[in-house]
Amino acid sequence: MEADPVARPRPENASYPALTERSVHRAREARLAGEHTAAVPRAEIGASWDRVLRSGIDPEQSPESRLLETDEIEYRRRDTALGAVMPVLREGLATIADAAQQIMVVTDTEGRVLWRQGHPAVMRRAKDICLEEGAAWAESATGTNAIGTALAARTPIQVHSAEHFIRALHNWTCAAAPVRDPRDGRLMGIVDISGPASTFHPATLALVGSVAALAESELRGRHLVAIERLRSVAAPLLCKLGGRALVVDTHGWLAAVSGMPPVDRLPLPKSLQPGTVWLAALGMCRVEPLPGGWLIQVAEGTHDRPPRRVVLDLSRERGLTIHVTGPVGSWTHPLSPRHAELLYALALHREGRTAAELAEDVFGDASRTVTVRAEISRMRRHLAEVLTHRPYRFREGVEVEVVHPDVPADLLPRSTAPVVLRARTPAGTV
Repeated sequence: MEADPVARPRPENASYPALTERSVHRAREARLAGEHTAAVPRAEIGASWDRVLRSGIDPEQSPESRLLETDEIEYRRRDTALGAVMPVLREGLATIADAAQQIMVVTDTEGRVLWRQGHPAVMRRAKDICLEEGAAWAESATGTNAIGTALAARTPIQVHSAEHFIRALHNWTCAAAPVRDPRDGRLMGIVDISGPASTFHPATLALVGSVAALAESELRGRHLVAIERLRSVAAPLLCKLGGRALVVDTHGWLAAVSGMPPVDRLPLPKSLQPGTVWLAALGMCRVEPLPGGWLIQVAEGTHDRPPRRVVLDLSRERGLTIHVTGPVGSWTHPLSPRHAELLYALALHREGRTAAELAEDVFGDASRTVTVRAEISRMRRHLAEVLTHRPYRFREGVEVEVVHPDVPADLLPRSTAPVVLRARTPAGTV
């Protein structure tokens, strides 16, 4: 049902609709029909509509999605630093959302809802549009909406009424902002306020953005305290060591250094393990764990030794192996067909894959993340030196070669994994 038109002045920052709701509705209908109209949406909304149209989302579809299982939601909550700042988010937004007849929603980097809180009646009403814990709100699942569009654009945004791509959301208004980890700049998730369209207010976006910044500041303060704590442990330890050494936290930020110029941050592999490790900035190093960080001693005279090399041999169905060559030797490990599929997907995507993306690659079902994580965990018992996580990938500095069968159609012939099916043509191989 079309919302009643409400004229609103156009602000300088375009943080809320520049057109009346009826005009936005006409612009949306024209865009769906491929027609030109004098009424155009805000640039960020128009860009989102274009992305969603290319993805094939049906504007008349339901916003319902397959919810994550409870254990998966709890796993994701524990796996994100957002849990540490939930008290800040609740204090800054949840009580305001309740008073304004809205709800606060917090998602992970895939747009999956991990927490929500706010006005009880709106919480109940939100279930009608599947705005509940475990639901998918990325643009690829639910079209243009503040959560998904903030994820896609990596910027705060407000989406009101007919600006939503799916018609079932036209009675809603929402404002969302990304939250980034100040330790490495990576996106951690999205904080959002949503409610009935009648609760729209142009200041909501500024509020959400301010609270997201406050959460980042809280994490930054916690990080500085952790660095000071690590420094108190590191200083007496380094006094006893000779040669070049440094102590860094788990993100590579320096706590103490000895025998070498200080650096603000040391680039670390995404999955660092104790032992002898090749670091691009230092060469071969001996790495030992400390509470909250790592002690790294440069192995003098070995800094020019090469990093590891991996050969993924998929040439024979009954002889699937991975061969690893590194500075301290080489070894071969047999692979199950499932592990071969996962490693092949990672070889194709050197930039890394999330658990959901690997689940889509191997099972054709992005929700099977628990299975993917379990299989990757089993593999990392043998391959921790070359496999990293967050996202899953071959670590930096590792050369990866895939040995294919002579006939492309013979690649893992019993596999039904989409990533393998696509590769059984000469154009699809690496």
